[in-house]
Amino acid sequence: MDEVKQLVNDIKNKNLKPIYFLMGEESYYIDKISDFIESNVLLEEEKGFNQMVLYGRDVSIEDIVGNAKRYPMMAERQVVIIKEAQDLSRTIEKLADYVNNPQPTTVLVVNYKYKKIDKRKALYKAIKKIGVVYESKKLYENQVADWIRRVLSPKNYTISPKAAQMLVEFLGTDLSKINNELEKLQIILPKGSQITPEIIEENIGISKDFNNFELRKAIGERNIIKAHQIVNYFADNPKDNPMVVTVALLFNFFSQLLHFHGLKDKSPRSVASALKVNPYFVNEYIAAARNYPMRKVSAIVSILREFDVKSKGVGSNAVPQGDLLKELLVKILS
Repeated sequence: MDEVKQLVNDIKNKNLKPIYFLMGEESYYIDKISDFIESNVLLEEEKGFNQMVLYGRDVSIEDIVGNAKRYPMMAERQVVIIKEAQDLSRTIEKLADYVNNPQPTTVLVVNYKYKKIDKRKALYKAIKKIGVVYESKKLYENQVADWIRRVLSPKNYTISPKAAQMLVEFLGTDLSKINNELEKLQIILPKGSQITPEIIEENIGISKDFNNFELRKAIGERNIIKAHQIVNYFADNPKDNPMVVTVALLFNFFSQLLHFHGLKDKSPRSVASALKVNPYFVNEYIAAARNYPMRKVSAIVSILREFDVKSKGVGSNAVPQGDLLKELLVKILS
């Protein structure tokens, strides 16, 4: 995020590079940087003749170079933006010849999503000498809640830890999807508001009581009634609660619990750091560790591996996923 801020500040201050190669698994920041350049480098009256957006599936490297070599009309520079450039992955290295001799009045922006160019090859080395290579890496699940808080803070909103966790569970680590939902909430909520689980449930449709987060908590506390209620709800609503997601989350939880048992320092701060979880959730691990000794946790991890395979249709003889999930819960709690 700091690298993005520095890039944006440089662009604002007209400290422009001849090429911006934006690549990586996470598309959110690629789009943000590209959109910022598209909106801010040229004046509105300059854009008609001097700004063009091309798509990788529609052009060749030769087309891109031909457009980049043009001179601006009645402006200091032109901007050429290539979207979905990953469609040119087989020929992208040919762009190195242009990068070695770029048009100084052109700002070329290449959006190369979900992939990376080979850092050992000529194109990467050439861009690094005269331009910017920005790699947008996918966040780990345990990093996304902090990212949500950082995004909301400058806009004068806060979010409760549980609400942030609900978004991560429901939307995964796709920052664009999460940001879209956050922007919808900001439209209806006054500045200074805190986003709560109730607000998430009412406006996004994620149940605050029947979700994987609450199932994990109920299992950790050995709250058998609540755990069975949630699993029954999942069985009745399988499309909204795929078993493969539930098993993955529980596997991650018990793997962390195994790690917890091996820690020498079990103070909340040390646990949060070691397990890479929000300190708000540390008490859940402490409570679960009391209910599940290390030997039991090891057995549960093995059970979860078995049911992960079954949830994907291997060796389950077409057993409904709701029934598999109920069987899994019995084995965990037995």
